[in-house]
Amino acid sequence: MLETTKKTLWATADKLRANMDAAEYKHLVLGLIFVKYTSDTFAARRAELMRRFGDSTDPYHLSDATDDLIESELEDRDYYKEVNVFWVPEAARWESIRAAAKQPEIGKRIDEALSLVEVENPKLKGILDKRFARAQLPDGKLGELVDLVSTIGFGQDAAQARDVLGEVYEYFLGMFASAEGKRGGQFYTPRSIVKTLVAVLAPHHGKVYDPCCGSGGMFVQSEEFIEAHGGKLGDVSIYGQEANPTTWRLAAMNLAIRGIEFNLGREPADTFVRDQHPDLRADFILANPPFNISDWWHASLMGDARWHYGDPPQGNANYAWLQHMLHHLKPTGRAGIVLANGSMSSPQNGEGEIRRAMVEADVVEVMVALPGQLFFNTQIPACLWFLVKEKRARQGEVLFIDARKIATMISRVQCELTNEVVERIGATVAAWRGETGAGAYQDVAGYCRTVPLAEISEHGHVLTPGRYVGAEEVEDNDEEFADKMQKLTEKLGEQMARGAELDQLIRQKLGALGYEF
Repeated sequence: MLETTKKTLWATADKLRANMDAAEYKHLVLGLIFVKYTSDTFAARRAELMRRFGDSTDPYHLSDATDDLIESELEDRDYYKEVNVFWVPEAARWESIRAAAKQPEIGKRIDEALSLVEVENPKLKGILDKRFARAQLPDGKLGELVDLVSTIGFGQDAAQARDVLGEVYEYFLGMFASAEGKRGGQFYTPRSIVKTLVAVLAPHHGKVYDPCCGSGGMFVQSEEFIEAHGGKLGDVSIYGQEANPTTWRLAAMNLAIRGIEFNLGREPADTFVRDQHPDLRADFILANPPFNISDWWHASLMGDARWHYGDPPQGNANYAWLQHMLHHLKPTGRAGIVLANGSMSSPQNGEGEIRRAMVEADVVEVMVALPGQLFFNTQIPACLWFLVKEKRARQGEVLFIDARKIATMISRVQCELTNEVVERIGATVAAWRGETGAGAYQDVAGYCRTVPLAEISEHGHVLTPGRYVGAEEVEDNDEEFADKMQKLTEKLGEQMARGAELDQLIRQKLGALGYEF
């Protein structure tokens, strides 16, 4: 039911966009969904309090309460704060906004409502994007959008409302990423990639960090994993950083609507130059940094303490990201990072030397090659690096997994890893680590293999899984290519000879009929 609702909502919202750029429009839609959510959860809590005040068996019961006393109690902020519900002033409640939907000043009214919510809830200060008064939508379209969002039912239960809103919000994030194309992928990592990182890392407690958190998908999936495995939301502390101010706000809203406590730093900022969490040592790091960025370097980064395995090249940040994350890990911590395939084998600009130092220090735990066409924004093939400060099992070995051929196409241009595939990868790593109840690990030709560091050294410290998991994935060498060309040439010669025979036969037949040529 919810799947159909999400698709219908998106189709209508996209139609209302008219000619407005998707990158701009997403802030209007997601901002309105957030306002509707805060209002619905506030109303649900208020209705619950009313019921409980009148129930003589409830701890909240108010005996002999007058209407004035009940009204006064309903205005007590603590009742809302204790269940992570934002206090919403009357002028910012959805009914007030909806009543003004057809007025020309509706954009200004929404901006004012957001300001009121921010004042009442300091945690949201600077997060809500007040851009409705200057929205470039055609006349009446913003009002129609308000009417559309009004149809999203977040229910009478605050927890249920949070779940529904979270799903709608994330679905819209994904659809906007697709609509925006290249730029959209910078704030959104496809769910199946995040699920794979989470399945391998199993972030069930402690501090979880993402130094380039986009719209916060890594955190949301971590929380879903914890709840699915019987844990509690409060079992992890969330730390993130994001340089893009509008994406930083999207992440904060994404976490706020789920009641997740978070620290995204004082402000949006560049992770390398203005690290918002310099003293943080995390239990788990999950990240999808931008691939191969060339304009990341600043003179202040020379000799930085994070470059433990060598100075990263100034023209490519891949090895800066890897080392930044290792620096921020606890001794017992684990990190999972999405990077371009070139990071596994590039020898230039000192990258090969840094990779060699990392391999020899035994901080590389698992390497996963991903299929192409997983991302909205790039066809660059990607891989997953899993790093540790100190290996608790399999010292001196690296597990290689080749997942390039086990994806499922979900459209003409995009694929995903199904839940079954994600579970298989997670189970393979768990077995390899020797985790309780995971079963015995076995190499599987063409899919996975555990490799000693000495063999990796023989391959020049290249970490491409296809090199190690079996002949099926190894690229043809020159000798095989020559053999293949010889066979193809012979076959072509046979076919050309047969063609000449058929040509002669056709001439004879036509000649017999009196048609010479």
